[in-house]
Amino acid sequence: MPLHMTKIAFGAKSHADLESWFRNRKDMRLTTRYLPKRHEEMAGGSLYWIRDHALVGRTPIRGFEQTPEGRWWIHLEPRLIAVLPRPKRAHQGWRYLEEANAPRDLEEGEDIGDVLPGRLAGKLQKLGLI
Repeated sequence: MPLHMTKIAFGAKSHADLESWFRNRKDMRLTTRYLPKRHEEMAGGSLYWIRDHALVGRTPIRGFEQTPEGRWWIHLEPRLIAVLPRPKRAHQGWRYLEEANAPRDLEEGEDIGDVLPGRLAGKLQKLGLI
């Protein structure tokens, strides 16, 4: 099973705004200071995006490449796959996400707008209501 990463969709004001990051792009990459120690386990994995305290989408990881300045690029497929939103606390940088903890992709016809916002879902989950 592949290993995944999570990262905050910093600056995305809505899900549509996050989707716009991927439109008309042939290449997409993020820059990070350090190569993930478990990068070899990420073959076939994805980067899961956090927005409004919830995992809301994923982007398949293509690979890693060192930049001329010594940092690392995380090469991503230029597409966003909607997932069933799952509460996730905000964090700096990226974190690992095991396959068993990754939310499922939304089915054809399912709409992300039909799901509770991340903060509300997190509070209801803490209360044992969902």
